[in-house]
Amino acid sequence: MSQAAVQTLDISPVGRVEGDLDVRVDIENGVVVNAWTNAEMFRGFEVILKDKDPQAGLVVTPRACGICGASHLTCAAWALDTAWGTTVPRNAIIARNLGQIVESLQSLPRHHYGLFMIDATNKNYSGSQFYEEAVKRYSPFTGTSYEAGVTISGRPVEIYALLGGQWPHSSYMVPGGVMCAPTLTDVTRAWSILEHFRRNWIEPLWLGCSMERYEEIQTYDQFLEWLDERPEHANSDLGLYWRMGMDIGLQNYGKGHGKFVTWGYLPHEDRYQKPTIAGRNDAVIMKSGVYDGASDSFKLMDQIHTREDMQHAWYDEGNSLHPFDRTTTPVSKNDIDPDGKYSWCTAVRHEENGRLEAGPLARRLVAGGPGQDFQHSDGLVLDMYRKMGGASILLRHFARMHELCILYREAERNLREMKLNEEWYIKPTEKDGRGWGATEAIRGALCHWIDVEGGKIKNYQIIAPTTWNVGPRAADGERGPIEEALIGTPIANPKDPVEVGHVCRSYDSCLVCTVHAHDAKSGEELARFRTS
Repeated sequence: MSQAAVQTLDISPVGRVEGDLDVRVDIENGVVVNAWTNAEMFRGFEVILKDKDPQAGLVVTPRACGICGASHLTCAAWALDTAWGTTVPRNAIIARNLGQIVESLQSLPRHHYGLFMIDATNKNYSGSQFYEEAVKRYSPFTGTSYEAGVTISGRPVEIYALLGGQWPHSSYMVPGGVMCAPTLTDVTRAWSILEHFRRNWIEPLWLGCSMERYEEIQTYDQFLEWLDERPEHANSDLGLYWRMGMDIGLQNYGKGHGKFVTWGYLPHEDRYQKPTIAGRNDAVIMKSGVYDGASDSFKLMDQIHTREDMQHAWYDEGNSLHPFDRTTTPVSKNDIDPDGKYSWCTAVRHEENGRLEAGPLARRLVAGGPGQDFQHSDGLVLDMYRKMGGASILLRHFARMHELCILYREAERNLREMKLNEEWYIKPTEKDGRGWGATEAIRGALCHWIDVEGGKIKNYQIIAPTTWNVGPRAADGERGPIEEALIGTPIANPKDPVEVGHVCRSYDSCLVCTVHAHDAKSGEELARFRTS
């Protein structure tokens, strides 16, 4: 019996919100057996910031992304706070957290409808019992839920604009606090925006029930009971996502390494007013941690364990470097070599645990683990992970959308905790030093390192969620998280490999454009098509 030929597909781009992500997969017997993720765009923010004023990062880094600038601004501000030893008023911590939360809230419907669920309308799924309804709801621009979800996504960032004057690219967070002082009118408007978001999308369209009813769900069994409890639950957009996802097999692939990381986020307003690098883990409401699914174990994440491996990346710096030790030296010739260097993204590793997946699934798994009394705890996704046999496309995207009510409640708490007559900013004393600021962007673990010397930036380093997830192989050959998650992916139609898109988009690899597929032997283009 002859061995099946290996077919190679080059998919370009399968992208992010900004920049190009290309994927190469080897397919044998209809299944992906090898994969490479190739980040084609060199951004160079670290190079741009060198020798600039330390506060330049507050203006420059929010422009690293057009959809999560608040997260970069949060990191830039906290990095300088720790370098300069500032005191940050509780109001300022609340205002920073609120800005980041509402930015994350806008991303949820925007990604779900505008990027992820469009794939459910792919003709490959025309045999699904849910296909007709999916086409009705999720077709781009004309789908009923698509239009409603993309439209409503702009509401939460109106609250950000109340704080920062604009969204995106505001720089209202600064070392020592924030450059805003919300009024009672601003707070009242923020409440009304949240309420509109809830009553016009979360409850009637997304959940098909009250938030309070959904928040009662604590286990996988209870979720399944909720799904069958009322037709409104099963026919909600969440219900349809889960039922169709199971029907087309999204629970069966996209597993990955089974190891996860979160920096934790949302520093508590009474516990981090004198921020230090060492004190952050004990001050965040959403817990920091590393979860190892194989051993079902948890531990805190410390930035000292971060390493960047450049063996397969287009940099000439060596391997296994901590960000403080990097120089960001790009190579000028960057031919794609799957056996050599093939990406601008580094391979980020934990020095003890190796490659780790970042993102909402990581946050939700760590949320189910141990923590302090004041920290948020939520065991639903962890229970699902254990009972469903680990990660999958279905669970990874569910974890993202499950955060909706959690973030909404924290936004409400922040508005209640503001004390409008108290201070919002305490002027810091500028000095040389090293700082580190971290948070969780909606896509996962984000952090900035800054080294200030002689009143200027000596070194600035950014590791984004995408750096964790789309990084290439490490020096020892260990694949990146998305590369590993692609292994075992079934490809029903090599001329339309929508399954590859499912895996990448479950990590929020966005902005999908034209896809080109080539035969590995002849080089003939098999097809040119759009997956969004």
